[in-house]
Amino acid sequence: MANQRRWKDGAVGRALRGSLEAYQRLAGGLGTASLALCTVGGLLVVAVLCLVGVGLPLLPRALSAVRAVAGWERERLSRWGDEVISPYAPWPKGWSARLRAAAADPATGRDLRWLFTHAVLGFPLGLIGVLLPLLAIRDLTFPLWLWLAPPGGITTSVGTPIEGLTGMVSSALLGIGWTAILIGLTPAMARLQARPGLRLLEPHPGVDLSARVAELTATRAAALDAHTAELRRIERSLHDGTQNRLVGVTVLLGAARRALKKDPATADQAIEQAQSAAEQALAELRAVVRAILPPVLEQRGLGGALAALAAGCAVPCRVSVDVPGSRPASVDATAYFVVAEALTNISKHSHARHAAVDVRQTRDRLHLRVEDDGRGGADDSSGSGIVGIRRRVEAHDGRVTFSSPPGGPTILDVELPCVL
Repeated sequence: MANQRRWKDGAVGRALRGSLEAYQRLAGGLGTASLALCTVGGLLVVAVLCLVGVGLPLLPRALSAVRAVAGWERERLSRWGDEVISPYAPWPKGWSARLRAAAADPATGRDLRWLFTHAVLGFPLGLIGVLLPLLAIRDLTFPLWLWLAPPGGITTSVGTPIEGLTGMVSSALLGIGWTAILIGLTPAMARLQARPGLRLLEPHPGVDLSARVAELTATRAAALDAHTAELRRIERSLHDGTQNRLVGVTVLLGAARRALKKDPATADQAIEQAQSAAEQALAELRAVVRAILPPVLEQRGLGGALAALAAGCAVPCRVSVDVPGSRPASVDATAYFVVAEALTNISKHSHARHAAVDVRQTRDRLHLRVEDDGRGGADDSSGSGIVGIRRRVEAHDGRVTFSSPPGGPTILDVELPCVL
């Protein structure tokens, strides 16, 4: 029974989180759809002006507006885990050269198709998604504010009149229906709203992606450099620490063996020293192993591992983790090391009073945010720990956004793909 209750609670929680995320996506899509609708109107005006011979110089500006709206949609989709790469080449100078470049660019036609589709389909979907919670709240709470309504002509959100107790019950039932639609249909509506962007705003198969290949090559080279540096660090730790301890244990045991026949008291002291050296070598070996892949990740999962990091931080730290499902071990390890490095920087340099770690997973991307209320002013290009974080994240084809204005706050945002 307890397991069944936990399963229900988890299922209900996931459904509510999914509907909340879908509502946010629909609201964001409503914003870009509104811009798309305005841009469509501007394009029609420019098209009419072109027919009379005065709108041709305005056409590149109109296409620039189309590119801008499409770019905002790409950013919106990428924020929710569906990374869409921009396919554009740089604009040339001069309106006629821009017009020729836009005509030759296959992304122009795809952008225009998306623009009209998003204006026609995305706008009503976003509007309905935004109105659904308002309708549900209105009908559910109607009995609470009935006395404020003017007498006569009171109706539900669908226009049916409300009279007496029966009317209030029907209004409440209608509110429950709106809530069920909100929870059950908004995820599908959000997916339907995003589908044209995912299909049309991706680069055309014929587009030259050499820049993207160069970026991936650079990140893979950085990953190999980081891997080599990590191997060197492990080798130094084993050579300079553990190996020396074990050599000392061997020497002390040899001295104790020789002293057994001559001076047992000296032998006992040498054995005690050897035992102490062996314990230190074991501790250093454990530290090296933990640095490779922390056992706490396997024992307690990502949430428990991050909670342990926060508990050991010198600055009071709040941790919020919402990571349903499983991810590749390398993703969890990268997330762990990112948070560990960030909290270390906060403890050493920020002079903060509070810190916060928020981790959530949306579809196939893991989002991390580490924030503190310290003095700020950190530089992510001066060879600090942020550089190491960036290299480690980019090796997974992830993204790092770092903000630390003077006076704070310092915010580190990281996105990691969960499918490698």
